[in-house]
Amino acid sequence: QVQLVESGGGLVQPGGSLRLSCTASGRTNSRYVMGWFRQAPGEEREFVAAISRNGDLANYSGSSGGRFTISKDNAKNTVYLQVDSLQPEDTAVYYCAAREGTYSSPSSSGADYSFWGQGTQVTVSS
Repeated sequence: QVQLVESGGGLVQPGGSLRLSCTASGRTNSRYVMGWFRQAPGEEREFVAAISRNGDLANYSGSSGGRFTISKDNAKNTVYLQVDSLQPEDTAVYYCAAREGTYSSPSSSGADYSFWGQGTQVTVSS
């Protein structure tokens, strides 16, 4: 089992940046493909980004527009999501997730992830 705790969300003006963090406990996250997803009010959960077990391969949503950067520090059991040029449509609860097993591919499917954090709210508004 692994527990995931996100942090770093908040209220930011359009054009601003945030760095979200997700720290794993219970096991090191070096075993896991890690992903970030988000869900806006009234919307389906959507994939944002994912990173391979050793951090050498990343996968991003086609709509990210190059504004998202995922990274991980296995020594700190933490995965990060840097989000730049934030827009009101980025407002959502952002969740991190861990995919257990020997898979190395950073999947974009939420169904592939076994463990989820509680989410951190990101609100983009002037």
